[in-house]
Amino acid sequence: MIILVINCGSSSIKYQLLDMKSDDVYDVIAKGIAEKIGLPEGILQYAPAGREKIVRDLPIPDHKVGMQLILEALTGPDGVLTSLEDIEAVGHRIVQGGDFFSSSALVNEDVLSKIEFCCDFAPLHNPAHLLGIHAIQEVLPSVPQVVTFDTAFHQTMPPYAYMYALPYEYYEKYRVRRYGAHGTSHQFVAEQGAKLAGLDINNSKIITCHIGAGSSICAIQNGKCMDTSMGFTPLEGMIMGTRVGNIDANAVLYLMKKLGCTPDEMTTILNRKSGFMGLSGVSSDCRDLDALANAGDPKAKLVLHKLTYDIIKNIGQYVAVMNGVDLICFAGGIGEHNGRLRRRVLENFSYLGLKVDYEANTAWEENAIITTPDSAVKAALICTNEELVIARDTMHLVLEQQD
Repeated sequence: MIILVINCGSSSIKYQLLDMKSDDVYDVIAKGIAEKIGLPEGILQYAPAGREKIVRDLPIPDHKVGMQLILEALTGPDGVLTSLEDIEAVGHRIVQGGDFFSSSALVNEDVLSKIEFCCDFAPLHNPAHLLGIHAIQEVLPSVPQVVTFDTAFHQTMPPYAYMYALPYEYYEKYRVRRYGAHGTSHQFVAEQGAKLAGLDINNSKIITCHIGAGSSICAIQNGKCMDTSMGFTPLEGMIMGTRVGNIDANAVLYLMKKLGCTPDEMTTILNRKSGFMGLSGVSSDCRDLDALANAGDPKAKLVLHKLTYDIIKNIGQYVAVMNGVDLICFAGGIGEHNGRLRRRVLENFSYLGLKVDYEANTAWEENAIITTPDSAVKAALICTNEELVIARDTMHLVLEQQD
C-alpha cells in the first residue's frame, strides 16, 4: 500500500512516501521536509530513494504552500509518482485530540469537527493539520485519510500528574487539564532506545527528550507515560522556537493590562513571538542561533543556555518522579543534530554515574549509545520516526475499512 505520511509541525512539514507491505516490511520511496515555514527564507528538501537529495531555498509563507510544494516534488520532473492517484492512503500526525481520541481514526466530518474543536488546545498545530487534510481532500478526494494523535500515548498519566489545581468544575465543563504532545515520537523513541540499550521496556525507567522547534520531555516507566512537560496546549514546558514555555500566569495578565492586549493578541505573543524568537530578537531556528552564539552574540548565547537549563531541569525532576532512570534519549531536529547540546545536558548527570562517550556523541542521523560501557545510566541518540508509526496505523485502519 502506497501511503503518504504528513507530519505538520509548528514551522515544518515532514513527509514520507512509503510502500507498506507489513508493519516491519516496507520501502521508503521518498522523504523530506519543508522547514522554516513563515520565516523569510524557507527550505524544501526532497530525497527520492536511491537518488541525490534535492534542496531548494525559497519562501514558504504558510503550511498550505508547503503542502503544494511537497506534492509538486513527488510528481514533478524528479518525482517518484506518475500522478498523485498512485497514493492509496494518507496518514497525518495530529498534535491534539483532547479526550475524544485514544487511538488513530479514519477522517470523516465528525473527526474533523473534533480536531477543529481542539484548535484552542494546540493553536500552532491543529489548524496546520487541518490545512494538510483539506489540501489532500482537494487533490485526492477519494483517497482515505487517517489521523494519529500525539495525545494518545499520554493518556496513561495519573490524575495527579495531568490535573491543574483549578476549581474542579473547569475540568468537568471545559476539559482543562494537561494533555501533552509528541506522544507518537516519545513512544517510538522509548521503544527503539530500549532495544538499542538492551532494556526490557516493560521493566524500565526511560526519559525521552524530543527537542526541536517544539520541545517536550517525557517520563516513561515500564513503557507507559507517567508525566510529560507539555500541558493543556503545547505552550507549556521549556523554551521553544516561538513559544514561551512555563510562565507565571500573573505575568501574562500583567502584560495584557500594560499592552492593552486582547486574549487572541496575547495568544499570538505567547505562541508566535516568544521563545527563541522573542528572547533573541533574531530567529526561531536553533541553527541560526548556534552561528550567532559562536560569533559572540549575547542574546543567542542566552537562548541556548536557557534551552540547556530547561532540559536539565526537566530530566532532573523526572529522575525524582521515577526514583531513578535507566536511559535518557534525545530525538527531534535539535536533539538529533546538536551534539554539543547533548553533551552539555548529560555532563550535569555525572552524579548518577552517567559517563558521556564524547566520540560516540558526535553521531548524526543514526541511532547510537552515547555513553561509555561502564556508565551507570545509559544515554542514546534515537532518530525518531513518527512517520512509520503513522503509516502502520493508516495501513491497518484502511485495510479494516476495506474488509
